[in-house]
Amino acid sequence: MAQVETIIEDSRWEDAALQARAAKACGVVFEILGLDSQFEVSVLGCDDTRISGLNDTFRQKAAATNVLSWPSTDLAPDVSGGIPSAPNLADPELGDIAISYDTCKREAADQAKEFDDHVTHLLVHGTLHLLGYDHETDKDAALMEGLETRILAKLGISDPYL
Repeated sequence: MAQVETIIEDSRWEDAALQARAAKACGVVFEILGLDSQFEVSVLGCDDTRISGLNDTFRQKAAATNVLSWPSTDLAPDVSGGIPSAPNLADPELGDIAISYDTCKREAADQAKEFDDHVTHLLVHGTLHLLGYDHETDKDAALMEGLETRILAKLGISDPYL
C-alpha cells in the first residue's frame, strides 16, 4: 500500500472514506508503474472555498476546481508524449494533492458518474501529475489518459473518457 497522509478539512470527506480511497488509488498507481510503496503522497480533503484560494494563490485562477497537485520534484519529460523520469527513493515525498468535495460532488452529478468513482479518478489523476504526467499536449494527454484508464480498470472503474 502507498504511504498516504490524509488531512481532512471538510468532514464530508470522512463519510466519503477519503483516506482509504486515496491509499487504494495511490497504491494501484504505484503498482501499475512499478514504484516502491515507500513513496509518500499528502492529500488534503477540502471544500470549494479552500481550493479556490489555493487555485488563486498557486495558479492565479480565482475559481474552484476539482483537484490540484504540487509535485515535490519536476519529473516531467523533455519531449511531448515522453515518459516522465522515475522518482528517487532518496526523496520519497512525491508531493501534495488537494481535492474539493463540492466540485467533485457537482461534477459527478452533472456527468452522471458515481461520486466514489469520480473521486478515485481524480486521485489517480492528481497522483500521476505528481509523477510528471500531464495533459498539456495531445501526446501527453493520450499517454496520461491511457494510463488513467488502465489504473481505473484495475480498480473496477470504467473508462471516464468514454
